[in-house]
Amino acid sequence: MPKLRFTADDAQRASDDWGANCGPGAIAAIMGMTLDEVRPHLGDFEAKRYMNPTLMREVLDRIGRGYFYMKPPLAWPQYGLARIQWHGPWMLDGVPIGARYRMTHWVASHRTAQRGIGIFDINAIASGGWISLNDWAGTLVPWLLKEAVPRADGQWSITHAIEVSRA
Repeated sequence: MPKLRFTADDAQRASDDWGANCGPGAIAAIMGMTLDEVRPHLGDFEAKRYMNPTLMREVLDRIGRGYFYMKPPLAWPQYGLARIQWHGPWMLDGVPIGARYRMTHWVASHRTAQRGIGIFDINAIASGGWISLNDWAGTLVPWLLKEAVPRADGQWSITHAIEVSRA
């Protein structure tokens, strides 16, 4: 997995100082940047404290590394970013799309033939940030939903997948 250039202490400081969360964390992880190096590229993130797909595209453009949005059916990027939609009552017909957008999460992914899919999730930063897809889906996601998204039904899907150039 790509070597992180920030620690759990760095992530906590950035969260406390300017609201760093899953979006900036995933970008820093896949780009091989620190959170402080990502910060100047974040546009209006600090005012909003969330990163929608439009802002993600703008941030990637500002960083200047090549990327492309994958087309459906979506899968984990070989080396890139994925926007996760948590499922729950906000997914029912007639619920405004904005309600869905508030229940999303950015992660990075790196797939290798030897190790399979690794996921970077800022919520796993205390153990190094990168974990296997099985550990992410089977251990971290259930804990995260219980702690942060209590009305979630346990399901999730990838809404956006972005392949990022390695250099």
